Amino acid sequence: MKITSYQDCPAQQFDSETVKGVTGRVVIGKEDSAEHFCMRVFTVAPGGFTPRHAHPWEHEIFVHSGKGKVYQNGDLREVTSGTVLFVPSNEEHQFMNGGGEDFVFICLIPSGVAEL
Repeated sequence: MKITSYQDCPAQQFDSETVKGVTGRVVIGKEDSAEHFCMRVFTVAPGGFTPRHAHPWEHEIFVHSGKGKVYQNGDLREVTSGTVLFVPSNEEHQFMNGGGEDFVFICLIPSGVAEL
């Protein structure tokens, strides 16, 4: 069993033309012998965003804190702490910070794909 704070897990920073102000952490993954899923925690700084993308696996997401905007089918939807999202496979999506504080969300993906 693994019990730890997500903030104690190694962080990877992402900043480019397509992603800005994003920190990703694999909090449960292949190094923990998780056979079916990978749990990641993303922090999006104010003004930050993830890349707009799609892929053949689904996401299950829980918004931990802050305010965000999610791109869905050409629209931006507002999300806040406590919101849950299901992103089906091959659906284009993007996450953006929608406020003045960090936007933090938990994201599950299937094992076998790139963890970050």
